[in-house]
Amino acid sequence: MISFNLRCQDGHVFEAWFKDGATFDSQAAAKEVVCPICGDRDIVKAPMAPNIARPRDHAEARRRAFMTAMQERLAELRAHIEGNFDYVGDRFAEEARKIHYGETERRDIYGEASDAEAKELEEEGIAFARIPWLPRTDS
Repeated sequence: MISFNLRCQDGHVFEAWFKDGATFDSQAAAKEVVCPICGDRDIVKAPMAPNIARPRDHAEARRRAFMTAMQERLAELRAHIEGNFDYVGDRFAEEARKIHYGETERRDIYGEASDAEAKELEEEGIAFARIPWLPRTDS
């Protein structure tokens, strides 16, 4: 997200947030950005002071960037699993055992298992992984 100071043709200055600079450009060209004071749709970027991070803010910015990258990777992993694996729901432990012991064809599966079921699978030497499923979001 990026914040711009904007100005209408009547000189009213206001702040607005956009996904990126290109989003502002396309919305302004389509006359979708409106002055909240007078309703003017001829909007341009107003001069603004840059937001220069203080040294202590660099660590926080790096942490946020890392967390964002990790969330993106987990979302990609989830999409890959949902698109390529068979969902077995709460029968995960049962299906994993059947595959492990050759009672059914080998295939990639995903689903839910309780902590107790996961411990039992681990004790039996059945390979699996627990992945933190992040909630879906629009942002």
